[in-house]
Order: sequence, then structure tokens, then C-alpha cells
Amino acid sequence: MIVGVITNVAAYDIATIAESDPLIITGAVGTQNTYYYSSTGSGYSSPFSSSIYANLNINVYGVAMPFSFYYNLDNISFSYPQFSFNISPTYKGWTLHLGKRSMMFSNYVFNIPFNGVGLEYQRPGGKGGFRFGVFYGTLKNAVNYSPEDVSVATPAYRRSGWGLKVGYGTAKTYLDLYFLRAKDHQSSIDEIWWDQLMPQENIVVGAKGRWQIAKPLALTANIAASIFSTDMNAQKVETEETKKWEGLYDVRYSSLMRWAGDVNLTANFKNFSMALTYKMVQPDYMSLGVSYMSNNYHSLGLSFNTRIWKLNISGNVSAQSDNLSKEQLYTTRGFVYAANVSLPINEKINITAAYNGYLQRQYDGVAVVNDSTRINRMMNSFTLTPNYNTANETLAHSVSLSLNYSDNKDMSLISAGESDVTTFAAGGNYSLTVLPIETSFGFNYSYQNSKGYNTQYSTSVYSLSASKALLKEKNLTLSAAISLVDNRMDVSQNLSIGGNISAGYTLAKVHSFSFSASYNQYANTNFVADAYARNSGYDLSCTLSYNYTFTAFSITRNKDKNSKKKYNYYSDWSKTARREREMKAYSEQNTDAHSQRNNSINTPNL
Repeated sequence: MIVGVITNVAAYDIATIAESDPLIITGAVGTQNTYYYSSTGSGYSSPFSSSIYANLNINVYGVAMPFSFYYNLDNISFSYPQFSFNISPTYKGWTLHLGKRSMMFSNYVFNIPFNGVGLEYQRPGGKGGFRFGVFYGTLKNAVNYSPEDVSVATPAYRRSGWGLKVGYGTAKTYLDLYFLRAKDHQSSIDEIWWDQLMPQENIVVGAKGRWQIAKPLALTANIAASIFSTDMNAQKVETEETKKWEGLYDVRYSSLMRWAGDVNLTANFKNFSMALTYKMVQPDYMSLGVSYMSNNYHSLGLSFNTRIWKLNISGNVSAQSDNLSKEQLYTTRGFVYAANVSLPINEKINITAAYNGYLQRQYDGVAVVNDSTRINRMMNSFTLTPNYNTANETLAHSVSLSLNYSDNKDMSLISAGESDVTTFAAGGNYSLTVLPIETSFGFNYSYQNSKGYNTQYSTSVYSLSASKALLKEKNLTLSAAISLVDNRMDVSQNLSIGGNISAGYTLAKVHSFSFSASYNQYANTNFVADAYARNSGYDLSCTLSYNYTFTAFSITRNKDKNSKKKYNYYSDWSKTARREREMKAYSEQNTDAHSQRNNSINTPNL
């Protein structure tokens, strides 16, 4: 059994409290029961599984507090209730962050949540002008355990930090400045780990801005500098220059200063746009406020988008190279290029074609590359996707096709083509909806063939499906599907055929019943010389579920200005609610009877 209590509110405007409902208590209970059987006896699931769940959500003036309960026969466990209070109320452009929250900073400076307190200001409505943000909190919790317990993850120090951002401008022209100070707390874990795990500290300063050079041209830049100490226990550097940093940061012999950034030049015209981007991340660049970042590389890219007649054409090409430090054994360079063309012939037909390519090659670094072992790979991929859609008052048709060819080559001398792979894939989908009877049919086919070194693999999948909504309120849905899968690899073949049916019924909009059953039969045929062995089996699965949603109690504001009642009180289980449901059902029955009587009177005699 697991019981949890969590209060998690996103940005919440305090000014709207007077307009919010005082109290709304809703919830749901349900169960799911599954039976599974495999003829081989080696199924991936237990024969029978059952679960019961319940949740209750208490909403007080817009602040949601959900409770949850879950019980599974396969896995019985218990955990103590957990409570966290995370809220970000706003008032006239000011936002206060309490608990585990996040704030938008430069991606080179800070992009992870913090658990603490923060304050932001942004002019209401996204208007330009002055903006501001500051926070302090825990960036990473301590992980501490006994050295004898090998099942626990690697220990980690508690990491705290604070950040500041200040900016001014509009969406077209602006400048934002960022600052982050983060450090590990050595006393947060057992002393036994201090010699194995080095505490770290970091200062990051960043700037991001945009300048509208002219009406079509704009320049955007995002840069950051990081001072990072890999070991806070390392000896301090005692110089006149480092003394200037005392009180803010202790420069040590383990400290590094690195840069990262990118610059982007864009041009936007009526039917044409382009962007030129350069990015560089120095070796060993790191920020303790960033979850993960690759370093020691730079890249240059060009992208464009244009419209000629009905044609939408876009493409990009970029080059990347690592080993900026010149200390790696080898240097790797990669080139990526792509193009996409879309042609909407009319409202019914659309054709899309795409090309993607990649080239990777290895060059000298500290060591000289051997031509026979040099990394040299190339990949090309072509895709064609036509679509056709049409509909009238009776029928709706949809047809889509997809063709793809990709060639992945290893051009190194030592591989001799052994890792080359060529793949061809094709797919087709047709769906038909009969609108008067609200019934849909679908047919899908997909084929894939891959060829490698002395190996060939192919698979074909056929599927047919149908679904229908029944009853007056369309609250009963039925669906069924059948599929055939044919897998072949060299001289072995695997055939499987399966089907599934499902039904869903909703009663009084609060009770939901569902049932599904699936059956899959498979056969493996492996040819060995002149003989073959055939193994077959089947899997059967059935699931029955029930869900009940309810409003236990609510106090909502009366929106009728002419009424003297200030609040409305409601519960699904009150006498008033039951009487309203009975009156609604009686009214619907009388409406149906009256409609049938009018139809019989107006029908002419034949």
C-alpha cells in the first residue's frame, strides 16, 4: 500500500483568489483485473493480477492537494506519507517561488529545479521593459549510506546555490545578465567518503541578448564564463589577483576558467528566411546548475526556409569538430545535411519528401590516424509521404503512404563493408468512417527489409480494425482488431496472428466499465539443412476494469448576479443531486416518447 500527499501548485495569481471557488473535493476509485495465460509456460506476466486504487483531490481556492492510494496483489509495499509544498503565487507581475521550483535562465548557466525560495518580476502581459529574478535553494540532495550496502547508488554531497538574473528590453531587442554561485557541502555525508568523493564549487556568469540590426536582420548571442573547482579541498592560490575574489570565491589549484556560447544571425523576408549559427564550448566547461552538457567542440550551421508557388522548401547543413584542446588522440568531424519539400496540391492531397545525410570522419590529434582503422562513416536517407483525405455527408476516407530508403556505410578499410546496412521500408494506411452509423474501419500494412553483411531481415505486418459507438448518448464503444506478422531472417521464419476486442461503457457519466481480451498465436519455423523444427504456442490475456469518479463536496461561487445566494453547495450523494438526476432521466424519457409519437403521426400511409 502506498499513500502519498503532495501539494504542487504552478504559477498561481493571488489576485484571482477572490474569484476562485472556496472548496472542491473530487476523487475516483477503481480496480483493474487481468488474467494472462501462455501455452509455453514461460510468460512474462503472472497468471492473475489485480489492483485497487483511489485518489482524492482537495482544492482550496485553487490550491490542489491530491491524496492517492494503490494496492497491488503482485507487489505489496508500504511507505510513509510524504508532504511537499510547492507553490508559485503571482501578483501584478511578481512571482514568488516556494518549494521545488524552476526559473528560466541561460542554458549555459542554470536549467535544473531548485528546492528553496525565489522571486521574479516580469511586466504583466509579456510586455517589454525591466525584468528581474533571484533564488536560493538546494540543487542536489545528499546521498549518504553505509559502505557495506552495495545496493545503493554512488554517494553525493548536498549541493546548494543561488542565482540572479537582470534584463531589459522587448522581444526584438533585449539584454539579460545571469549569475550562479553553487557549492557542495562536505559535512552532508559521512566522513568515510571524503577521500573518495571530491566536493566541488562553481561560479558562472552569462549574458544573452538580441539586436534587431534592420527590419529583416537580427543578431542573437548567448555567452557564459565558468570558474569551476573540481576539489574544494585543494590548496588556495595566493596571489594579488586571487585576493580580489576573496569573500566570493576561493581560487584553488583545482580551479578552471572556461567559456561557452553561441551566436545566431537571422534574416527574414516575405517568402524566404535563413539563419547562420556558430557554437563553441571549451574543453572542461561545466556549470553545476546544468544537468548535462557536451564540451570540447565547436560547430557552424546554416538553415533556410522558403516558399515557391505552393512548394514549402526547408533545409540545413552543419559541421562539427571536437578536440579544441588538441590533447585528444584523434579529432572527429561530422557533417549533417537535410532537406524537406512539402507540396499541398489541393485540400485533399499533400506530398512530402525529405532527405537526411550524415558524414563522420576521423583526423589526426596527438596521434596520427592509421588509414586502415580510420573512422569513416556515411549515411543517406530518403523519405516520400503522400496523403489523401476526402469526406462528404456519408463517408470519410483517408489514405496515407510512406516510403523510406536508407543506406549506412562504413568506409574504413578494416571493416570491408561488414557493418554496412541498407534498409527499405514501406507502409500504407487506409481508414473509412461511415458517418450515419458512426462506425470506423482501418487497414494498415507495413514492410521493412534490412540487408547487412551476409544477413537479411524482413518483416511484414497486416492489420484490420473496426470501432463503433452505440446507444443514444454514444456511451457504449466496441472495437476489434486482427493482425498478422511475418518475420524472416535468412533461413528462419516467425509467423504470428493475433486479435483483440474491447468494450467500454459509461453509466451516468461517472461509472466507467471496460473489458478487453487479446489472443496471439505464433509459430517458429527454422530450416536446418534438409529438416526443420516447428514450435508453436499462444498467449491469452483478458482485462476487466472499473472506475468511479465523484464530487464528494463543493462550495462554489454563484455566477448568477441576480441571485441572492453567494455560494452553491453540492455533493453527488446528497438528496438534491439524486432528485436532479431522476428528473433529468424522466425528462429525457418523455422527450423520446413525444418524438416517437410525432413521427408516427406525420408518417404518410403507403
